[in-house]
Amino acid sequence: MRKKAFKAALPMTIPVLTGYLFIGIAFGILANSNGYHLGWILLMSTFIFAGSMQFVAISLLASGFNILSVILITIMINARHLFYGLSMLDRFKNMGKKKPYMIFSLTDETFSLLCGVDPPGGVNKDWFYFYIALLNHIYWILGSLVGGLLGSLITFNTQGIEFVMTALFVVIFLDQWEKNKDHSPAIIGILSSIICLIIFRAENFILPSMILIMTLLLIFKTTIRLEDEQ
Repeated sequence: MRKKAFKAALPMTIPVLTGYLFIGIAFGILANSNGYHLGWILLMSTFIFAGSMQFVAISLLASGFNILSVILITIMINARHLFYGLSMLDRFKNMGKKKPYMIFSLTDETFSLLCGVDPPGGVNKDWFYFYIALLNHIYWILGSLVGGLLGSLITFNTQGIEFVMTALFVVIFLDQWEKNKDHSPAIIGILSSIICLIIFRAENFILPSMILIMTLLLIFKTTIRLEDEQ
């Protein structure tokens, strides 16, 4: 059962593998340049596992910080995960001992995959979802370690490499658009983001847009489900 679920999950995570390797390498190089050896890089990528927050954590640790500031910054950067978790309540509720890890490992990319893919026939869905999350976590750790190793051997300019994640999101979005007949959730997400971007500007639009998206999805969820079943 587990082996079959692993084989089904592996090809689904290849796009994330590509993105996580590059961004993980960038993180590893940055951490190494700030004096953190492979042991620290491994610990951070294993137990923090929050891409953007890990980059911020490097700066915070290097410059000194107070715990209240770290808490507030973390909430601001990762507030969108509150909405991810709410939308996964039904999917995770029967996962037993795997549930805490699924909550911990719910990154942007893992969330996108869990929303956009279904297990093939005969594959246990809980193990299928678990292996998607686990594989993505492993990719991030691997990329970070490779970056840390490269950072100790060579020096090069990594400016612009973060665009890999933007490209990855675009690919995942297009894949979901092609697989789903009902495009109303995607349209709600796009329009809500544009409206909040205009109103709140680029620096502050993420949290309001997530609130607006979640509100609209809750309002229209019955209609969306009915259209999806037809």
